[in-house]
Amino acid sequence: MKNGMLNGRVIIAEDDIMLNKALCRTFSNAGYEARSAASVREAEAFMKEGASLMIIDVGLPDGDGFFLCKKARKTQNLPVIFLTARDEETDMLRGFDCGADDYLVKPFSMPVLLKHAEAVLRRTKSDEPEIFFYEDISIDFERKRVLRQGETVNLTLKEYSLLELLAKNRKKVITRQMMLEKLWDSSGSFVEENTVNVTLSRLRKKIEPDPANPIYIKNVFGIGYTFGD
Repeated sequence: MKNGMLNGRVIIAEDDIMLNKALCRTFSNAGYEARSAASVREAEAFMKEGASLMIIDVGLPDGDGFFLCKKARKTQNLPVIFLTARDEETDMLRGFDCGADDYLVKPFSMPVLLKHAEAVLRRTKSDEPEIFFYEDISIDFERKRVLRQGETVNLTLKEYSLLELLAKNRKKVITRQMMLEKLWDSSGSFVEENTVNVTLSRLRKKIEPDPANPIYIKNVFGIGYTFGD
């Protein structure tokens, strides 16, 4: 569950471990990146990294889902779907009053849940920035903001532009010449030979846990570079 620019990142706040795993698997298979949280605290930590949608159970061990929903809506305007065994009308109304976009009662069908998620994301898409997720990195292309493990990574314009080029072309190999044409002079005549190497090296030092063994920007021997696996 590494990449998530196709459909986005989903935080699943559910303390039933087996159900949580099943939900993560379902969303992952559908092209999302799923983050598994068994408590309010874990869900809040994932929220700092950014997400496209949150699935919340009302009953969590360290607090209730209504509080979590309010925080998700207030701090990030994050779309929320409640998934809970509580089927009382008062609970449903409270969920919507907290800002939930949808409320589903257990037991439920996984395909139906996915359709509800798609519908919520369609309704909220115009208000959501385009965000790329991979491992511990998130890139907000609209705001040109990069987070690693929830912390802002300060990049120069060229470093950010290079990272964006690689991320937007994930699973493709980007040659040095392509980098020069896209980010510097089209002929490369005004760029020192070592410019790409220096920019790549600085970028890796800022985003890679171990620059000597990169997990984000990888060499394709004799050809160029690619983002991730």
